[in-house]
Amino acid sequence: MRRTAAVLLGLIVVALLFAGKIAPHSYAEQFREMPNAAPSARFLLGADGLGRDRFARMLYGGRTSLLFAPAAAVLSTLLALAIGLAAGSLGVRAERMAASLADLCLSLPWLFALLAARALLPLNASPSQSVAITFGLLGLLGWAGPCRIVMAAVKRHMHSEFASFAIAMGCPRWRVALVHVLPHLTSLAVAQFLITAPAFLLAEANLGLLGLGIPEPAPSWGGMLRELENLPSAVAHPWILAPAILLFLVTGCCHLLVSADKASV
Repeated sequence: MRRTAAVLLGLIVVALLFAGKIAPHSYAEQFREMPNAAPSARFLLGADGLGRDRFARMLYGGRTSLLFAPAAAVLSTLLALAIGLAAGSLGVRAERMAASLADLCLSLPWLFALLAARALLPLNASPSQSVAITFGLLGLLGWAGPCRIVMAAVKRHMHSEFASFAIAMGCPRWRVALVHVLPHLTSLAVAQFLITAPAFLLAEANLGLLGLGIPEPAPSWGGMLRELENLPSAVAHPWILAPAILLFLVTGCCHLLVSADKASV
């Protein structure tokens, strides 16, 4: 299952990265004479209400999401590692303060906080600025969950025999954390990355459904999923479900990779 998920995820990523060569049209090109066109050789997934190729918009929108969601996941994972290592190396007070701050962040409805922060942005922001700010907020707000796990791992390693021996030999706690403990957190950081990246994809999709995602004319999976609000139209035109199916495949493959890692451990 892990190999199948990795191969499928790799194929999807390659297809999205080469969207400019695979898509027959640009995501912004409008064919006004063919609004809401059905799937055909010209439009593999039909056209939207403005006559834009849905297949091209799905590929370009997925490329944006798969470039920025991992970047936001890297940011949140690095923040979790930094705070967890600092809390583990500075003593009990720092650990309690970090744990309290993480609990406070986890107790907040972070999706509503993200909605409020996103709604405060200017309406005339460019699509590139909107993408960067949206996923930047995701990365800054998503550190608390991984940080709790990192702090538990750091605490366990700091009380292990090799760390106790290094501290007894006069090695500073911060050096023990950076030199001896940090290499043991690599697999944990990778697992947290694989968990948070699809979570950020889903968060962006939720923002797009609410109209607070990436603005037009830049495509995104969340923006394309807004077409599913009209249930009779989705039943009559099932090809508009393609972005939802692709999003399900990407998140499912990531979770399968994480589950395989946990099973191997």
